[in-house]
Amino acid sequence: MSEKTGKTAVVMGVGPALGLAVARRFAREGFAVALMARSPQHLQPCRAAIETEGGRVLALPVDATDPAAVRHGFEQVRDTFGPAAIFVYNAGAYEPGGILEITPDQFERCWKANCFGGFLGVQQALADMSPRKTGTVILAGATASLRGSAGFANLAVGKFGLRALAQSMAREFGPQGIHVAHVIIDGQIDTPRLRSRQPERSPETTLAPDAIAEVYWQLHMQSPRAWTLELDLRPAPERF
Repeated sequence: MSEKTGKTAVVMGVGPALGLAVARRFAREGFAVALMARSPQHLQPCRAAIETEGGRVLALPVDATDPAAVRHGFEQVRDTFGPAAIFVYNAGAYEPGGILEITPDQFERCWKANCFGGFLGVQQALADMSPRKTGTVILAGATASLRGSAGFANLAVGKFGLRALAQSMAREFGPQGIHVAHVIIDGQIDTPRLRSRQPERSPETTLAPDAIAEVYWQLHMQSPRAWTLELDLRPAPERF
């Protein structure tokens, strides 16, 4: 069993870009970080990167849309590091298609990843934070959180719901000392997958994961006398 310091960050939906950047940012501040992702192959390189920098890390294969798996994952975090002080939901899914093309299974799968998983995660995190009347919850939104474009229903429906969850949660738990923030990521994040698909693309047209992670840290550090519920981030050339 690892030492429990009261500084535990849980990042659900970890990959080689934003999820890793957020986990590393909090680890550098002395937080023990729990990484959750459905695919084990995403977890091990991220775990190794944090351990190389001297961070305390727990890597857990967790399907964000499975209530039992999420509950068990948080139980493992509590047993190892203690209750969550920070929870970041970074999981999501998008399968393109028009309204008449989307299958019911696709619609449900995307909604679960974009919204339902966030609900499952925040329930567990809030169970840790509420008794102590402190904590930070950050939910990752998208352009589709505000606008349902043609062909993007599979993304927008879930992201609209996640935004509503953030608003309801902030109004319920903000007065209890828990900071809830919804971050609209308006643009494409610089990921290894994007670079392999568009090798000629200028980095300035994408969002830098480390820069987003820095904003997440700033949200956590905000005074409760000046809390942000929602903010939007985009690269300078992005049209909006």
